[in-house]
Amino acid sequence: MTRIHAFTDDVLADHDAVGVAALIASGEASRSEVLEAALARLDRVNPTLQGISHDDRARAIVRAEETSPDGAPFAGVPSLIKNNTDFKGLPTQQGSAAVPPEPAERHEPFTEQFLSTGVNVLGATTLPAFGLTASTEFVDREPTRNPWNPAYSSGASSGGSAALVAAGVVPIAHGNDGGGSIRIPAAACGLVGLKTTRHRLAPAKEMADAPLDIVANGVLTRSVRDTAVFLAAAERHRPVPRLPKVGLVEGPAARRLRVGLVTETLGGAPLDADSLRELRRVADLVASLGHEVVEMPIPVDAAFERHFVQYWRTLAFSLDYAGRFVLSRDFDRSRVDPFTHGLARAFLRTFWRTPGAIVALKRSARAYGEIFADRDVVLSPVLGHTTPELGWLDPGVEFDVAFERLRTYVAYTPLNNASGGPAISLPLGRTSTDLPLGLHFSADHGDERTLLELAFELEAAAPFARIQD
Repeated sequence: MTRIHAFTDDVLADHDAVGVAALIASGEASRSEVLEAALARLDRVNPTLQGISHDDRARAIVRAEETSPDGAPFAGVPSLIKNNTDFKGLPTQQGSAAVPPEPAERHEPFTEQFLSTGVNVLGATTLPAFGLTASTEFVDREPTRNPWNPAYSSGASSGGSAALVAAGVVPIAHGNDGGGSIRIPAAACGLVGLKTTRHRLAPAKEMADAPLDIVANGVLTRSVRDTAVFLAAAERHRPVPRLPKVGLVEGPAARRLRVGLVTETLGGAPLDADSLRELRRVADLVASLGHEVVEMPIPVDAAFERHFVQYWRTLAFSLDYAGRFVLSRDFDRSRVDPFTHGLARAFLRTFWRTPGAIVALKRSARAYGEIFADRDVVLSPVLGHTTPELGWLDPGVEFDVAFERLRTYVAYTPLNNASGGPAISLPLGRTSTDLPLGLHFSADHGDERTLLELAFELEAAAPFARIQD
């Protein structure tokens, strides 16, 4: 297996974002020097990984000389933004050739929040068309590859961000999560991926008119502290009074937790051997740290899956048939990919189910909260099986086959999107083919602090594997 990474003895070394910011703040390195190193790394690995949709290096070089906002913890740290989020001057093409390359006229609110942390965006990253599937693959261009093994998927929909953070190009990058789209690529690429409580961070512009907002913005990182520092800074920029304040989490808590352990899959099929082995091993690790671990049934049923799938079809239909109104007047429907077309056609056969599905998904927030009446955290796999090879979830595969594969794979993450609850993927496992395997921890609404405290503890007890080792 050939790993593709850019780690070397340049100024970035193997520092996380907090470490790079400290170099800049101390004067040991300049913003221009760290940006130059990141661009050199990008040029080294992106021809293979294919994680960039739009390169913005010329403007990033200018921005490296600008002053960051006061108190910005990542001042001058090179980063990337996912290409479904408006960044002034870059086309927001949603991963689809159907969307024309029109530069965004302004930053959207989350972009402003992201930039408030001081990051210097050097480009926009790839995602599959409209973020509707779980592998960053296309029918009209090369896929984004997993740096741990380029024959495998990098996950999705934040697959470009995940691949380039894991490969060492930048230490932190933007992602967003509408069904697992931060947590899935984090699991595939060996990263930390936190999906926050609904509206903890500025909501995605693309969900502004949706009947239920299932998308949470966030970041992909190589360390728990980078995720914690980012969240604290973003919270200072945009406080949310209706949610408990997270604040800056800097390490584990003394409190011991009640942890529910889920070993079932939604369809009742047994977990694959690698996933079950690593799940059991991490459960034992959690118990060895003094937490109480008790098995529990999977907290979703077939009805929830039907409702989520129906809403997913509804969103695809709105993009496919109304792209001229919701995305661009020059939207070219003839260039919509087969998987999106397939979802939209499925909606036409079942459209009458949509109102009931939306009502049921909105009610899932209360049911989700009840899960935590007698437990603090739920531990499960991130996915129904280990990361597939490229081609398994190719959007050009016959639709019914692709859909069934995707349904089986994305078996745990959507509950947090429908209900609005927070969850985190941590790179604590390893497959028999030596790929990362993420484990999934969920908590009650507003309780990101517990997830981060536990993540710090687990990172210290079982340090995350490094791609360069």
